[in-house]
Amino acid sequence: QVQVAESGGGLVQPGGSLRLSCAGTGSISKIYTMAWYRQAPGKQRELVAAITSGGSANYADSVKGRFTISRDNAKNTVYLQMNSLKPGDTAVYYCNLGGIYYSGSYFNNWGQGTQVTVSS
Repeated sequence: QVQVAESGGGLVQPGGSLRLSCAGTGSISKIYTMAWYRQAPGKQRELVAAITSGGSANYADSVKGRFTISRDNAKNTVYLQMNSLKPGDTAVYYCNLGGIYYSGSYFNNWGQGTQVTVSS
């Protein structure tokens, strides 16, 4: 079983920065895709950014140029650097990891979420 744990959320003023981290632990052979999603009150969960094992990244249009996703394969960890934050970025941010166990079976697991609030 894979455990997914996020950290780094909090309250920040508009224009500020935060860095989210997400680590996967367990019998992990390889993590292929690592992604960050967010869900604001009353809205559907949406993809913020994703990165493949080869390092290819894609972003939602709303965060391009402000957010950067990166990963450390040795640590099974993904990061989301968020700069120039806006009130519209306020949401619960969820990490999603997809890969395979040592047994060869696949997994796709979510973290519990971390709150990001952008407000003056």
